[in-house]
Amino acid sequence: MADIVLASLNTVTLIFGGCCSNVFALEKIIKTEPDSGLLITLAQFIFTALAASFSQITPTLTLRSPSVPMSKWAYIALMFFGVNMLNNWAFAFNISVPVHIILRSFGSVTTMLAGALQGKRYTWLQVTSVIILTVGVLVSAFADAGSKGKSVEASSGDLGSGLLILLAAQILSAYMGVYVQDTYAKSGSHWRENLFYSHFLSLPLFFPLAGTLRRQYANLASTPVLDFPPSLPVLRSLEMPSGIAYLLLNSMTQLLCITGVNLLSAQASAVTVTIVLNVRKLVSFVASTIMFGHSLSGMMCVGAGLVFGAGALYGWETSYRIPSAAKAKKVKEGKKQ
Repeated sequence: MADIVLASLNTVTLIFGGCCSNVFALEKIIKTEPDSGLLITLAQFIFTALAASFSQITPTLTLRSPSVPMSKWAYIALMFFGVNMLNNWAFAFNISVPVHIILRSFGSVTTMLAGALQGKRYTWLQVTSVIILTVGVLVSAFADAGSKGKSVEASSGDLGSGLLILLAAQILSAYMGVYVQDTYAKSGSHWRENLFYSHFLSLPLFFPLAGTLRRQYANLASTPVLDFPPSLPVLRSLEMPSGIAYLLLNSMTQLLCITGVNLLSAQASAVTVTIVLNVRKLVSFVASTIMFGHSLSGMMCVGAGLVFGAGALYGWETSYRIPSAAKAKKVKEGKKQ
């Protein structure tokens, strides 16, 4: 029991610590150079593929034989590449952080719909909690936009294109989540393999985009040097451009974040993963607001309450009530026999 609790705490720490730090670094990059999505994606993929390779290399420096057919990993890698490219590309279309969170909050709905199309069934309480959670994120995002005096409208052409890109990313992400769950169910929960191959097999897809990558790197390399505190003399001596420093930070925290997500995917259903990630999005949202000196409005607090309440409701239904009912039914049937 203690091992299970410890594993769960490690997973939660990776997701909330890594992902929230990742969002902070991402915002720093986007404010400096909005059209950096492709370079951000490549840096994340290279860093994660290198880190994950240690779990897949044998003492003779050869790759371990995969436990899952390579064709499935290639298909997952293609979808994973597409989802990340679309999500980061959307920032080039004047999509603000609030609008980005609003659209990505519908992941729980699309994941549930994808599962339903594949024959999965959900209780009314699970469905209700997903709806409440989505409403909570929407309320929080709009409240934040209003408190900062921002409009969630961009130019109609850019906004429309950006929204379509994010919608496509959510649909593809939902399908990928269900496909990964089915793969784990058939071949075992080999999340370390997934972490490595989903990134490694995606790298060749960046070659046709080399020109754009060079331009984006040059833009970040021309940003002002990051002023590290005197207590870090080694880092100060590097005179690293702030854009490159935040790019490295974003890549490192992405590894922590996605490790936590893969651990959770191996332990829970696709909808549970989406619920946890939606709660994490709101935590990132609130943390960002506080770090940049913005006060939390009443509507923001209402949104936070809806999200955390819905997350707790879904967790109780999925982790306690449904298993308890199934166990009671099994005991009752056993007595009849």
